[in-house]
Amino acid sequence: MKSIGVFCGSNHGNSDLYGELAASLGRAMAERQIALVYGGGKVGLMGAIADAVVAAGGDVVGVMPQALIDKEIGHPGIGELIVTTTMHERKAIMADRADGFIALPGGFGTLDEFCEILTWAQLGYHSKPCGILDIDGFFTDLLAFFDHATSRGFIQPQHRQMLIESSNPVDLLDRMSDFQPSFTPKWVTTPQP
Repeated sequence: MKSIGVFCGSNHGNSDLYGELAASLGRAMAERQIALVYGGGKVGLMGAIADAVVAAGGDVVGVMPQALIDKEIGHPGIGELIVTTTMHERKAIMADRADGFIALPGGFGTLDEFCEILTWAQLGYHSKPCGILDIDGFFTDLLAFFDHATSRGFIQPQHRQMLIESSNPVDLLDRMSDFQPSFTPKWVTTPQP
């Protein structure tokens, strides 16, 4: 992988551990010469991971809509900042520029962006690895929901297994590097009348 798209919060959360592990992931990416493709912000976990990649000599590409640039939250210290018109354009550029994707803790936006990219993998639109860095059990309930949806027949087991999970940044990068895509059609059974 030459680049990873990271979706994460524009807030720091209520534990220093979130920022510490975001920075740890950023340093590990830079050490492996994996560029960061992210939302372009200087705030929250977005700023923490971007600062860590830059400090470690890595490459950073930010993608941010003009409306957020106007609020002065764009990161001035990254190598490339792509300004878009809409959030949809932002997500499309990030999807195109990244060779894999990771979700860190965040809110509605993080969940929206990551679930969309995971859905695109499920539908076969891409075959890039998708991972979650589960810091301090932040994603425990979401992962339990995915398991619940699988047990109820709304997510195919093969699709649930596409999601790579770890609480350790280095382990997550290792597992993503070893990822072997396999496509299972979303509709593997014939719907019952």
